[in-house]
Amino acid sequence: MAGYIEDRWLKKRPDKVTGKRERTTLYGKGLRYRVKGIPGVQDRSFATSEDAKQWLASAKTDSGRGEFVDPRDGSISLEDYIVEHWWPGRTDEPSTAGPLHSRIWNHVIPLIGDVPLKDIDASTLRLFKAGLLRRVESSTAEVIWGHLTSILNSAVDDKRLLRNPVKVHRSVKRPQRAEKKAKAWIRATADAVRSKLQERYRFAVDLGLGLGLRQGEAFGLAEEDFDFKAGVVHVRRQLRWDIKGRPYFCLPKGGKTREVPLAPNLAARARAHFRRFPPVTCTLPWRNPEPPATPLEEKQRKPITVMLVLTTSQGNRIYYGTWNERSWKPALAAAGVLKVVGEKLQHYGDRTRRYPVFELSRSDMFHVLRHTYASVQLEAGESIVSLSAWLGHSSPKITLDHYAHFVPGAGNRGLAAMDAWLEQDHQRKIPVKSLLMSWTTQLTMKPQVKDLIGCGPSMNVKYKETARGGLAVNIIEC
Repeated sequence: MAGYIEDRWLKKRPDKVTGKRERTTLYGKGLRYRVKGIPGVQDRSFATSEDAKQWLASAKTDSGRGEFVDPRDGSISLEDYIVEHWWPGRTDEPSTAGPLHSRIWNHVIPLIGDVPLKDIDASTLRLFKAGLLRRVESSTAEVIWGHLTSILNSAVDDKRLLRNPVKVHRSVKRPQRAEKKAKAWIRATADAVRSKLQERYRFAVDLGLGLGLRQGEAFGLAEEDFDFKAGVVHVRRQLRWDIKGRPYFCLPKGGKTREVPLAPNLAARARAHFRRFPPVTCTLPWRNPEPPATPLEEKQRKPITVMLVLTTSQGNRIYYGTWNERSWKPALAAAGVLKVVGEKLQHYGDRTRRYPVFELSRSDMFHVLRHTYASVQLEAGESIVSLSAWLGHSSPKITLDHYAHFVPGAGNRGLAAMDAWLEQDHQRKIPVKSLLMSWTTQLTMKPQVKDLIGCGPSMNVKYKETARGGLAVNIIEC
């Protein structure tokens, strides 16, 4: 049977002359009894044979079940595990890797990075949650909690933990973001903001409102993506930046391309914009701006060239940070959507410029145009399934979760139907000149047939008594 205990101080076989086991060169040094020979389990030494026997029995049982976790592997600190084992194996897109790295190194590691994996218990998690909520908003705390859960799941897979502490200690609930409904603009607000933008950027509003594009998708849209003949726009890429601010193209969020119907008026605006501001050629790496290290990476990151429809006045691609601060927010303030709360100085060599500081309002950033697109579609009675495909959601459930409150009369139609159902003394009547050629019902009183049906004295009706004493009525003509 696999697994045995070795006495490190005495030789295995007794002396043939004396019949006693002789001492080894390790006699008196270190722990005496070593457990060996369990498949997939590292050897371990103990001071007493009793401790060794107990551990051997437990380790053999857990190993047979596939549940053995060596406590020594769990002694590594959370920070060391992240830095040495978890992070090097990540393969996130650059635009995802940057924020992920920032949240873990700025919040997870400072709060509990020095705690050994095996010592992360309910108390540790409670302190972590409390400290996290003092640092960030609940919505961000929920995301960071998800990162910690993922890290500990990997530790379980790596046989450093038997179970994920986050899942075991159910008394510690994950931070919950405050529920916020998606906000949509009214027509007047959208028109006001559009009119306050520079002329070349007004088409960005049209793309957000008319196609439901995310900001990166709008900035990465090319002239060849417009199929005016078929009346659709192909959403095939987005413009993103890595943590170093290097631009690149990649697939839309979730890796999903899609086709969105192109309204005739939006098509007319697109043609006018192309004439006024001709699309500009732009060549950028695909998926990752890092120089490729292998032939496969060179193939995967091969630059692509497209004719961007939204560019700066210098004919360059748009950088979202500059565009938000120098174009979008000033337009919001000019339209009365945002307030200016101060100003900051920006130094350019020997020159200094003053820029306004705006109040924080994430709900009024470019994404509000996408919400407005969804609200208009739903208020017009469009199918949730169709809208989900046009927005690029992975399922209609996500669309419902975000935009159910935009459905017209949500809750009222069901209330009206139930009210009608519960209406007392309700009697069904067939109007004169009804299109129904025949109608059969059960009536209990023969003289009331014509009154209950609601037809005049000239009505031609045949009826006969049923087995249960009622009347089978057949209307021939009303």
